Amino acid sequence: MLSYVNKFHFLKSQIIVFLRVLKPNHLMGKIIAIANQKGGVGKTTTSVNLAASLGVLEKKVLLIDADPQANATSGLGIDVDSVEVGTYQLLEHTNTAKEAIIKTDTPNLDIIPSHIDLVAIEIELVDKEEREYMLKKAITHLKKDYDFILIDCAPSLGLLTLNALTAADAVMIPIQCEYFALEGLGKLLNTVKSIQKIHNPELDIEGLLLTMYDSRLRLSNQVVEEVQKHFNDMVFQTIIQRNVRLSEAPSYGESIINYDASSKGASNYLSLAKEIITKNN
Repeated sequence: MLSYVNKFHFLKSQIIVFLRVLKPNHLMGKIIAIANQKGGVGKTTTSVNLAASLGVLEKKVLLIDADPQANATSGLGIDVDSVEVGTYQLLEHTNTAKEAIIKTDTPNLDIIPSHIDLVAIEIELVDKEEREYMLKKAITHLKKDYDFILIDCAPSLGLLTLNALTAADAVMIPIQCEYFALEGLGKLLNTVKSIQKIHNPELDIEGLLLTMYDSRLRLSNQVVEEVQKHFNDMVFQTIIQRNVRLSEAPSYGESIINYDASSKGASNYLSLAKEIITKNN
């Protein structure tokens, strides 16, 4: 773990440079981007299940699927092929956000769905003025209608993720409890810093979320111990454990709350939701 220790010190110094104290008492809804350019870290799982958990805790929530893979959309039981108005039209400004919103089967949870067409948006926006602000312009007015707006980002640091971070008040970073957990984190933090300087000076870090934890694995325990030791209160107290029911839920088009509310996965995400509500007063 020696190389890990050096990496932790380096990344911690990067975070401290631009970390602000989170501002409590948001009078309007808070926009949180869930981002990590690494795939398979539990980003979409977190987006869907955190949104559902906040919803059952009586917060009004909007989930925006900003990933062309549209896994958050299908994970909430929406037929991706039937999507006519979604994030693509929102970024193109051909439809309003209210025209794109779909109600889900989960209490208090709406979604702006995605479609594979979204993959073309980076090329289409590349020569547009203020291309980084397209999502912000489309959704800022929705903050008065929701307590939380979550954005499920694409696994890249392209124009889609840039739009999400420019529109967001804060970013949540899922980190899997595996050996390569911190690979790419420095790059993401540099992106956040540059967005703060150029596009969104108000962007905060909501927190680092440890995911895919398996208590039986020595490495999982080492990663948790090192992350908590070096990043302290930047890390959410809730840890998302590996859970079979959590893995099964998307194939049924349901959040873990709808699929199996008694499972460990549901318990983890409800705990995370409570932590976020408390943190944001």
